[in-house]
Amino acid sequence: MPIPFLDLRAQYLPLKDEMEEAFRRTCDKCSFILGPDVEAFEKEFASYCGVSHCVGVNSGTSALALLMQASGIKPGDEIITVANTFFATAEAVSEIGATPTLVDCLESSALMDPTKIESVITPRTKAIIPVHLFGQVADMDAINAIAKKHGLLVFEDSCQAHGALYKSRRTGGLADGAAFSFYPGKNLGAYGDAGGVTTNDAAVAQKIRALRDHGSPKKYHHDCIGWNERMDGLQGAVLRIKLKHLDHWNERRHTNAATYRKLLGGNEATIAEENYGKPVYHLFVVRSKNRDALQKYLGEQGIQSGIHYPIPLHLQPAYQSLGYHEGDFPCAEKLSREILSLPMFAELTDEQIAEVCEKVQSFSA
Repeated sequence: MPIPFLDLRAQYLPLKDEMEEAFRRTCDKCSFILGPDVEAFEKEFASYCGVSHCVGVNSGTSALALLMQASGIKPGDEIITVANTFFATAEAVSEIGATPTLVDCLESSALMDPTKIESVITPRTKAIIPVHLFGQVADMDAINAIAKKHGLLVFEDSCQAHGALYKSRRTGGLADGAAFSFYPGKNLGAYGDAGGVTTNDAAVAQKIRALRDHGSPKKYHHDCIGWNERMDGLQGAVLRIKLKHLDHWNERRHTNAATYRKLLGGNEATIAEENYGKPVYHLFVVRSKNRDALQKYLGEQGIQSGIHYPIPLHLQPAYQSLGYHEGDFPCAEKLSREILSLPMFAELTDEQIAEVCEKVQSFSA
């Protein structure tokens, strides 16, 4: 049977009436940019993450760039992040004129390897961006300890980890600030592009509110050069509805991941789950030395899959100027050749998971 990688329609249909009412309400008020639903969502998501402030913006990329800029990161500063992440993590650094400095990941979990950080710190280093990849939290205690030792800021890239736990604390409040993406396919997704910043720093939140709106804390008063990166009112309305369901959806993803692991016969061919928290399985990732052939085979059986990500940052043409070469980050490179994301969404059925696992195992036999 055909099995989609992600089924947004299955999520939408139970919420259809509530969503349409929210659309009508927003249209009746003509509150299309920011407005009451965005303000309400900001408060609700801040409370959900256990922080004082959330600022809604137009994408996760903008969220990370504005967080850094509002926190004092300047052109020429160096920001440490991991080589195996979506391009936008480093792109946000470049957007504000800073330079990404890369480190390798742990092969077992694909998360930033904290032991690699100190060797790349220079006098120009100002911050670390751990990425909570695939919905699992990086080792924040180790990373925060290194940052404190060297006087660095830490910004969570939590664009794939809405609601994930690290030692009983949710992402978004584990560092100096966090960036979230609400891209439609995320665990908490809007109906278009959207993003948000969470922080406990009132001054940083105030600065981001101005930066997202042309540097304007008050209409037609511009204290600095900003951007046009506001959240749409409709997206705020959508996210308010979806936030009420997020924990349930995340539990379903966790259950689905456990079913995958059971049917695949253990963890040997999957990305490891660290024991210090609870991931939310934005993606369920397996490994195969014949990854490309496996993906082709699954596609022929009607099973969609994805590769997250096929080219590490240091091998992207856009970052040739950083001077990295093949072999510099062996774990990131190895994973890029082996990882495959199987179908994962809250509405995925046991029958669908069983079908995927049967096909994976039949290929490997």
